[in-house]
Amino acid sequence: MRVSTPRFGVFLFVLTLFSLQADDGNRPFMSTLHHVDTLTSTVPFNGDVNPYGVAVVPVTTGALISNNILVSNFNNSGNLQGTGTTIVQVSPSGSLSLFSQITAASLSPFGGCPGGVGLTTALVALKSGFVIVGSLPTTDGTSATETQPGCLIVLNSNGNPVGVLSGNGINGPWDMTALDAGTTATLFVSNVLNGTVAANGAVVSEGTILRIALTIPPGGIPSAGPFTTIATGFEERTDPNALVIGPTGLGLGADGTLFVADTLRSRIAAIPKATGDAGSATTVAQGPPLNQPLGLAIAPDGHIITVNARNGLMVETTPDGKQAAARNVDISHSKNGAGALFGLAIAFDGSAIYFVDDGNNTLNALR
Repeated sequence: MRVSTPRFGVFLFVLTLFSLQADDGNRPFMSTLHHVDTLTSTVPFNGDVNPYGVAVVPVTTGALISNNILVSNFNNSGNLQGTGTTIVQVSPSGSLSLFSQITAASLSPFGGCPGGVGLTTALVALKSGFVIVGSLPTTDGTSATETQPGCLIVLNSNGNPVGVLSGNGINGPWDMTALDAGTTATLFVSNVLNGTVAANGAVVSEGTILRIALTIPPGGIPSAGPFTTIATGFEERTDPNALVIGPTGLGLGADGTLFVADTLRSRIAAIPKATGDAGSATTVAQGPPLNQPLGLAIAPDGHIITVNARNGLMVETTPDGKQAAARNVDISHSKNGAGALFGLAIAFDGSAIYFVDDGNNTLNALR
């Protein structure tokens, strides 16, 4: 999404929760959270804008501090999409620091990233101290130059690149979640460049979900494989404002079901047994209040939290498809229009939902 000049400062925004369905007897998770704080601007010293990915840090190691929030930037200081190179680290109280600035040259020892660096919503922080971020690069900020498949970049706990994952089904990594067991992890990655550029704005049903197994030896670097495509057929297309639209947020339920924000179809899809013999994707919920959902995370009670591209709503959906709640959290909506919300993550203790607003380049917390 293209963004405005960042606004600084911290302020409070009180919102009303709309309870949509309560016939399952469960209190909506969002009903325990009452207001939105703007924690900080996400713009680092080099001027990168358009915050996309959000991840909560699980352990303190190196430069990482547990319970802090990592945010990846998709645009450079010239507001060109697919050229952002930075990840910032934010404390729950709003203190900002630079975690990593990634250059194409820094990736060359690992074979490089096809196309260069443009950091996406695909961002995870692992218990082992490694951080993995997706890159979907352009050369001039337009979809005409997003012709390379990009990669996943592996960073150590000090923000330095230590590896690159590319090929093997990675093609425009747009979002990601992980099942993290410490010495092993499983990544789930949505890919949005399968046939999109060639279609020149037309919708193609070639978006994929890729599963990647990681082995993480103590004191060593993660190794990857096998790479398994567990779902296909998600709609995707290029877009002059959003660069590309396709399957975005991912969240893994306790029973191994992977939930997917299927953006163009305004639905949440479910892939059963995603960690094993994955089944075909089915529709959990579709239509209002879902309206081009982007970021997705799983609440402590198993409910699915998404944010909409088109109307600034955060929506809570039960795993069986009941719409439990909706809340307008787009603080910049009145001045910048829809499309400001993107990535989100939930604090480990359930005390906050962290989400970016790329309409004003901020990290916010519903708590």
